[in-house]
Amino acid sequence: MKLLNIGFGNLVSLDKLVAVAAPDSAPVKRIVQEAKANGLLIDSTCGRKCKSVLICESNHVVLSAVSCETIQNRAEESEDKDE
Repeated sequence: MKLLNIGFGNLVSLDKLVAVAAPDSAPVKRIVQEAKANGLLIDSTCGRKCKSVLICESNHVVLSAVSCETIQNRAEESEDKDE
């Protein structure tokens, strides 16, 4: 199982990650609100501004204070290490 650092010591399973999105658009905001209503929202921003929204296979939604580009770079680095 590969773990991805999403900031402040929080980790997400890279194998279970479906998408990483910016939190600005209306559809992503709607996804976040639905996850919150269903008890599937995980806020790992540690009180900081949300810069990315991670969507998992289990329909859990994770909020991160790390930008989408940084998460992408970390995921690519993780894949490069495995090869």
